[in-house]
Amino acid sequence: MSGMPPSAANLSPGPVVGCILAGGLARRMGGGDKPLMDLGGRPMLAHVIDRLRPQVNHMLLNANGDPARFARFDLPVIADPVEGFAGPLAGVLAGLTHVRAHFPEAKGIVTVAGDTPFFPADLVARLLAERDPKAPTIVLAEASGKYHPVFGYWPVALTDPLERFLIEGTTRKVLAFVERHTNARADFTPPPGGRDPFFNINTPEDLHEAAATLAGSAS
Repeated sequence: MSGMPPSAANLSPGPVVGCILAGGLARRMGGGDKPLMDLGGRPMLAHVIDRLRPQVNHMLLNANGDPARFARFDLPVIADPVEGFAGPLAGVLAGLTHVRAHFPEAKGIVTVAGDTPFFPADLVARLLAERDPKAPTIVLAEASGKYHPVFGYWPVALTDPLERFLIEGTTRKVLAFVERHTNARADFTPPPGGRDPFFNINTPEDLHEAAATLAGSAS
């Protein structure tokens, strides 16, 4: 993708890099790669990519194991850089490390979940708008009073502190790291009766509901 998306052109000093976190264990779905499950005749991940692509300049996929299983999506596949299943922060570190090495002009990354196909179409612009211009700022999504820490903006300047935090291993909770640094929230609360913009697919029932939502929007 060339050029800066109009929604982000005046908000970011560098290109916008999106990182899809697809490293979950999918225990409630019977294991395996949840983002590769069929949703409306396509892999769930394809819907996430379509949602994110117009909002960013570059995309990465954080996943562990054989990257060949994601070859059809033509994205760089970056594994967790720390051992063990360290949760979403390991995926954030993977994205930050890759971006620092390959996109030095980028100031940060935006992360999204690989199992949340209906996240806001203006996610990136609204996250970037909440940054503190005076300090590297982590910005997390919030809706209806609930934080969605997998959806956030993460400054490249925090790569080394995040690596140290994960290596220390005393806790790997997202908010425990976030609270150590300048941070903000972007509010995506829907109007009364509106759909949760961060509805994620954790169970077969969720997958059925998402398929019905897709079918309804296409009709």
